[in-house]
Amino acid sequence: MKVPFSWLTEHLALTEGIGVDEVVDALVRVGIEVDGVHRLEQVRGPLVIGRVEKITELTQFKKPIRYCRVDVGDAVEPGSTDATRGIICGATNFTEGDLVVVALPGAVLPGDFAISARKTYGHLSEGMMCSAREVGLGEDHSGILVLPRNSATPGDDATEGLGLDDAVLEVTPTPDRGYALSVRGLARELACALDLPFADPGLRELPKAKGDAWPVRIEDPDGCKRFVVRRVSGLDPSAPTPWWMQRRLMLAGIRSISLAVDVTNYVMLELGQPLHAFDAERVKGELVVRRAKEGEKLTTLDDVERVLDPGDIVICDDTGPISLAGTMGGASTEITPESTDVLLEGAFWNPASISRTARRHHLFSEAAKRFERHTDPAVAPVAVEMAANLLRTYGGGTVQLGRTDEGRMEKLPPVTMPISLPDEVAGVRYERGVTARRLTQIGCKVSIDTAPDGTGLVVAEPPSWRPDLQRPADLVEEVLRLEGYDTIPSTVPAAPPGTGLTAEQRRKRSVARALAEAGYVEVAPPPFVSKQTWDKMGLPADDVRRNTVSLLNPLDADSAELATTLLPGLLDALQRNQSRGLRDVALFQIGQVFLPQKGAPRVPDPPVTERPSDEELATLEASVPKQPLHVAVVLSGNRERAGWWGPGRSAAWADAVQAARIVAEVSGVELQIEAAEHAPWHPGRCARLLVGDFPVGYAGELHPKVVEAMGLPKRTVAMELDLDAVPVVENRPAPPMSPYPPVLMDVALVVDESVPAASVEKALRSGAGARLEDVTLFDIYTGEQIGDGKRSLAFKLRFRDPERTLSSEEAVELRDAAVAAAAEEFGATLRA
Repeated sequence: MKVPFSWLTEHLALTEGIGVDEVVDALVRVGIEVDGVHRLEQVRGPLVIGRVEKITELTQFKKPIRYCRVDVGDAVEPGSTDATRGIICGATNFTEGDLVVVALPGAVLPGDFAISARKTYGHLSEGMMCSAREVGLGEDHSGILVLPRNSATPGDDATEGLGLDDAVLEVTPTPDRGYALSVRGLARELACALDLPFADPGLRELPKAKGDAWPVRIEDPDGCKRFVVRRVSGLDPSAPTPWWMQRRLMLAGIRSISLAVDVTNYVMLELGQPLHAFDAERVKGELVVRRAKEGEKLTTLDDVERVLDPGDIVICDDTGPISLAGTMGGASTEITPESTDVLLEGAFWNPASISRTARRHHLFSEAAKRFERHTDPAVAPVAVEMAANLLRTYGGGTVQLGRTDEGRMEKLPPVTMPISLPDEVAGVRYERGVTARRLTQIGCKVSIDTAPDGTGLVVAEPPSWRPDLQRPADLVEEVLRLEGYDTIPSTVPAAPPGTGLTAEQRRKRSVARALAEAGYVEVAPPPFVSKQTWDKMGLPADDVRRNTVSLLNPLDADSAELATTLLPGLLDALQRNQSRGLRDVALFQIGQVFLPQKGAPRVPDPPVTERPSDEELATLEASVPKQPLHVAVVLSGNRERAGWWGPGRSAAWADAVQAARIVAEVSGVELQIEAAEHAPWHPGRCARLLVGDFPVGYAGELHPKVVEAMGLPKRTVAMELDLDAVPVVENRPAPPMSPYPPVLMDVALVVDESVPAASVEKALRSGAGARLEDVTLFDIYTGEQIGDGKRSLAFKLRFRDPERTLSSEEAVELRDAAVAAAAEEFGATLRA
């Protein structure tokens, strides 16, 4: 919302030294965001009021050009007997006798636009008639700025008359403070912030109107709590909007249209109550407020025929709907340049209904913006009366005796809180009386009471414009923000000894750090999947991973299930990176999966008005699915890039297994690897990951059908491991260090192709015993020299004794023992 500084401070008695900057700071201090301050740029040089005396149309040009003689009063050349000046102008929105703003030669307009006398279109132009934008009064550049006749004298200084020493504040109140979308609400906030007296223009005692009122019937009391109507007849349709009102609307970003429309817009900005003006002569019979009927149509003021929804609230007469309530009026009763009989309407509409209507029809009008944030039901008759009086004063209309005021305004319930609660929440001891004073400033009626235990209580009756004040916490917030959040001390609590990250949290961070150091990039895909995902991954019909938790209100109807594995989200991220031109991708994620529990109770729906009972909390806890922490990686493209250093290497199943080894090493556990078949991995290139005898995950190359179904690069590899299933090792023993040298030996064993290398490694370790310090597979060979169905596995063996130096003979005996164990278990033979 844009509001001129002069208008905002009109209802306040500002003390000396309070300017625009101080007002901005005060508004921000109480929680009103100020997006910008636009100071009206001063025009340098002569800027005067002129009267158009004569207009000559220059018809020899392709576009409209006028040569005007403009009376500028005393602002003429010394010694001149002619008080007029010739000015060329292309605008056509003025006539002879109109008052205009004239920049004379020597003036410099905003943007350093200098004005000089020059010959153009065959005439000497001695100045320029200005638009609102050219003097800094807004963005309107559709025509020149025309002032009401007799509002000034030719030759008067226009700078003072236009108020070019003003500034415009652009404010954005939070959605729960609808009252702040008005000068009235902002001025009240400013008065609270600066501790100034405030004369509320919305609190007026209206005399009871006598006479017949326009008949109104409310058929939907839930949608319309109050409906006020006032009739003004005999209005002069040619009466201009007074300049002071035009100027305020212009600076607020609203274009002046006609007196009747301008008055409704002005009152809306002043009091926060949107009004609508009907042409009373075009309204047929009684006004009825109801919900729209199926199939009804309404042509709104923007000349769009709209099909109404049964959820829309409409205002009808005998002909049907004539207005979309709280959003936009209908074209059938629109105020026209000939309208002399005006029916002013101000109402209080259900905020939720107006919000839904505005979104349903994409009509986000200024009225809807205020109604959906809750207007003040008590100000509706005051706003209608103010608008009627303005039309009488400036349009010569007659306000009819009757005033319609249908509906009932219910008082907001009082809120009781301990008087010391703000002090306890803020940790500050406020001065005596602060709580009552601050609540009174925002409009509450405050009384002091005493609880049975002797505790002092504050009973606050919220004003009609503050429906957000419902709980003691809301009152506390008001006291704290008006006293200033900056007065609340920031004290960091001391961390008691023995606290900090848990062992599981430390392990999670260590795993993430280790994978990042290994070249993986962490991602966080959403945990939502569709049922088709499991088919693409080739999961069997009875696979437990298909048993998911469904969402009642998903963000995407096609992804309405919570994932039981991290792979779908990771593979989707991989595919997205590939589609954007990234070929070598290594991603990882550490996140929770969602596993529904068998026999879990149905999720209860406890009320929000009170704390759930212990039984309800226990049922809620039991209904929550298990959410173990998993870690997963996916790779595609080159694991080692090609360059001058070498040909590079494509990612393979072994890289996925190595990622699992990294996780195990960081976690301080030993990982066992064995061949397995588990979707969505390739049956011959899948490894089961075990800690002891317990499987914790799988790694390997994805099945080609899965790769094709999900649009992934060929030979994509992946690993997923249940991190919660891996034991937490809190106190790791330091690795033994031996001062004695190792003995390094290589051994190549020929085994059947079906024998996993990990199983052979395990046999070597068991055969050699504790003095075999490390085993590393460094080569795999298949070929004619080995024979069909065979392969050679070459291992590096490192032997070391922690207490003495091993001899070569002892190392050979250990190697032979290791080979013998592999031979006995798998029929392995030494390769010649």
